[in-house]
Amino acid sequence: MKITVIGTGFVGVVSAAVYASFGHQVIGLDIDEKKIQLLAKGQVPFYEPDLQDLLVEQQQKGQLRFTTSYREAIKEAEIIIIAVGTPSAADGTADLRFVFASAQSLAPYLKENAIIVIKSTVPPGTLEKTLAIVKEKTNVHFYGASLPEFLREGSAVYDTLHPDRIVIGTEDDFVFDKLQKLHQTLNAPIIRCKIASAQMAKYTANSYLATRITFINEIANLCERNGADIQEVIQAIGYDKRIGQHYWYPGLGYGGSCFPKDVKELAAYSRSIGEEGNLLNRVNEINENRIFRLLNKFMQETGGFENKTVAVLGLSFKPNTDDTREAPATKIIPFLSQHSAKIRSYDPVAKYIPSGAEVQTQFSSIQETCEGADIIMAVIEWPEILHFDFSKVKTEKLQFFIDCRNQFNAVQIKNWQYHYLGIGKR
Repeated sequence: MKITVIGTGFVGVVSAAVYASFGHQVIGLDIDEKKIQLLAKGQVPFYEPDLQDLLVEQQQKGQLRFTTSYREAIKEAEIIIIAVGTPSAADGTADLRFVFASAQSLAPYLKENAIIVIKSTVPPGTLEKTLAIVKEKTNVHFYGASLPEFLREGSAVYDTLHPDRIVIGTEDDFVFDKLQKLHQTLNAPIIRCKIASAQMAKYTANSYLATRITFINEIANLCERNGADIQEVIQAIGYDKRIGQHYWYPGLGYGGSCFPKDVKELAAYSRSIGEEGNLLNRVNEINENRIFRLLNKFMQETGGFENKTVAVLGLSFKPNTDDTREAPATKIIPFLSQHSAKIRSYDPVAKYIPSGAEVQTQFSSIQETCEGADIIMAVIEWPEILHFDFSKVKTEKLQFFIDCRNQFNAVQIKNWQYHYLGIGKR
């Protein structure tokens, strides 16, 4: 098949490279010339494990290329996948201008019976609006479908090649058969549903996982009050098959490019259709306030941050990505700066770019970062951080070790003579 993917961000580049690896002819399209120039040279403009090798391999095979020309990318395409960004607007609603701009630009070059697929995360009703824009600018017959993505940053290539399911939103047999054939190599369950159901499925999955994190953080708050240990509680409830032991992450709250955005957008969508007081609005509010609640708690327990050297380990929002959108560090470092701490930081791939007047120094090794620190904050569980021997940087003075995700052996940290602080435990 001849496929065009519009948008060369995280989802677009991964999708284009994987579809090319199935033997299809794929074009990646973007109006960002610098990004296209990098991709044409086989360089991925963000960090994602295994992606660059796959990208280069498919380019060398002649299966994948990149362009800024809509005419070149659209005129022969059988399937056009819109994978542009849908950031949240100020009121929390999905900003769909890039989706609609793509529709306007592709319409004049459409091939007869082409299928326009939205992979971007969008609220119900968006595909219909997109197709209406296209219809105004073309006389050819075309189709539409929803094909939500369920990728995780840091494991996107693996997730695309080994999906839990493929969700196809369409009521047209021709479209379903074509998209089913596109994904048959994956040997994954294929779910055919209404377009609105497919769009809701993506929001629902991310909002549920965000709610699960928020729920366990609320339980962790209670544990800190009553002497229970949140990890023991998780173990105890996890044997219930209805609950399970997976995806319980007590910590500073959820972050990244998807969970905060999708919860806000689904909450805003719910308000727009008269469901103002639902759970989603409260989940978003609790998560936004959590990190500052914990930072104030840590400040009390350590005797304050003023003039203390604080080592912040982990700047991305999760391991195996350089994405700092809604990362805990983007709130921790300004807070520490406001309270006159001396800030040192480390991350294997992510860079911290100050958004205000905060002053901090980023080092290239954990040892350098932690030497002489009064407080070590292990924020993100990069393997390098988890496996570092913190006894190497322990001094005679009182030093605090703040385990922001309960990923360390508290007994071991205490044996090294640190004052250990975790989440949901005393």
